[in-house]
Amino acid sequence: MDLKEKTAAILKQYEVGSRFSYLPVLPKASVLIPLFVRDGEVHTLMTLRSQELRTNAGEVCFPGGKRGPRDRDDVDTALREAEEEIGLPPDQVDVVCTLFPIMNKSGLLVTPVVGFIEASFFPRPNPAEVSAVFTVPLEFFTREVDHSSYSATGIAGSLHSFQFPDPDSGSHYQIWGLAAILAILVSVLALRKKPEFETGFDSDDPVSFFQHNLNKRISKL
Repeated sequence: MDLKEKTAAILKQYEVGSRFSYLPVLPKASVLIPLFVRDGEVHTLMTLRSQELRTNAGEVCFPGGKRGPRDRDDVDTALREAEEEIGLPPDQVDVVCTLFPIMNKSGLLVTPVVGFIEASFFPRPNPAEVSAVFTVPLEFFTREVDHSSYSATGIAGSLHSFQFPDPDSGSHYQIWGLAAILAILVSVLALRKKPEFETGFDSDDPVSFFQHNLNKRISKL
């Protein structure tokens, strides 16, 4: 079993299926967390949002967006948005699993969809939405170097931030907020490795932790 197959097999154990079907009808969004293997390591692909966008302009995120009227499910949303934002054809994504949803600061229920893509994929970013595309080894999100964390009122757990020096472009990217927590989560699950820093959640059982926090937030709506 090669690294891609091994990682996919691990992640499939966290497929949520219908576990969260009890949730009330809430505004939904999905993000695609694209993974690929390069030089014996699992990497992910991230984007820098255009400065022209009305919300979260200039922030690092994963390809994704709000559920569209023609989207059948969370996977449809994630794949459609990835194609619109970075030119990634849906048939070039080997979807591995859908992870548990997380409510963002705006009350949007965001579901991560994890899939493998080819390392040779060449992104074609839509300039109206994306100003840059870059890749990061998952291992980066488990290291203390370039990481910081802080607490904020009304937020359960820690807020994380990374300063990533991209060796390909020479640019430096700040990865924080929801993008950072999703990157940490996938890294913890895929690599089966506890980070060198305190995450603010139980890395042995993250599903129960985030489900509890999600239920608490929904109860206050």
